[in-house]
Amino acid sequence: MQKTTAKQRFQRLNLYSIIALFAVILAGGVVRSSGSGMGCPDWPKCFGQYIPPTSVDQLPADYKDKYVEGRMAKNQKFAKTLDVFGYADLAQRIRDDKSILVPEEFNAGRTWTEYVNRLVGAASGIFLLLTAVYSFSYRDKSKLIPFLSVFNLLLIFFQAWLGSIVVSTNLVAWIVTVHMLLALAIVAICITTYHLARASGRPVLRVNALTYIVTVVALILSVVQITIGTEVRERIDAVATRLQDGYRSTWITNAGKIFTDHRELAMLVLVINLVLYLLIRRGFNRHSIQQQIMSFSFLMVVLQMVTGVVLAYLALPPVAQASHIFLASLLFGAQFYLLLNLYRSASLHGGTA
Repeated sequence: MQKTTAKQRFQRLNLYSIIALFAVILAGGVVRSSGSGMGCPDWPKCFGQYIPPTSVDQLPADYKDKYVEGRMAKNQKFAKTLDVFGYADLAQRIRDDKSILVPEEFNAGRTWTEYVNRLVGAASGIFLLLTAVYSFSYRDKSKLIPFLSVFNLLLIFFQAWLGSIVVSTNLVAWIVTVHMLLALAIVAICITTYHLARASGRPVLRVNALTYIVTVVALILSVVQITIGTEVRERIDAVATRLQDGYRSTWITNAGKIFTDHRELAMLVLVINLVLYLLIRRGFNRHSIQQQIMSFSFLMVVLQMVTGVVLAYLALPPVAQASHIFLASLLFGAQFYLLLNLYRSASLHGGTA
């Protein structure tokens, strides 16, 4: 039996990390769509326990007051950080926010949803840690691989902290957008290190300029669409809060022009990806990695539009919400991987990985 080398372990762990990161995005989407962000009000334990409770009888009598105090302390600390960076007005809004004084009612379903999210996040952190360790096996060929792997490990810890701020504060809508974009950046770095390892030592030759440019445009549009989609979600959350979670069928209507912009941009995303699909089919053979990635990307575009229609006409079912953002992240990952493969293609009809 052939012995597994350190470089092979790195590639395997890097691939596991990518899969785990997409699982984290899916789990985060489920948490957000189900309103389970405060299902576990403390960290790293959940209600002070390593295994979450299943009924309110397992909680201390003063659990509401205890965790409201903890949330207030976290927000006050974050407000001080905002003061340091010159966001005094926003810091004061957080200090004056009375909504955090309203305790969360215990809900076993939401608690376990958040707990599973944390387990998935912890698994991704472990995979990224091991990936960073084994990345040094490539230091003789590419110093960029260990640098990016270690940097990504630091980013995931920052992302975990930022996620806690997302669920703790009610007024800082832009943090949700930053949180999502940072998740995409972590995925992109992980895909980059995987690709660099797989393509190590292979010749570099740029492909047809038009194909490359259209791929870049498609990737940028996906990022813009995800950003707008996150803002749509923030606007809808504000509407839901104002209507006290009632009149669900009117939430999208009350979201305003940003939803219309999101819907219209979806059509442009479809057109650009259709053009890219035709360019890839013309420039690469059917068994090439480029055409396989593009076929997957186009499928993600179609499925994402289907979930978008379901969200718009079926009053935002939570399953469709989580699926919509998950499909968007898969599309981004596939497009980014395609871009890397186009840049390093050995020939117009060849393939790399």
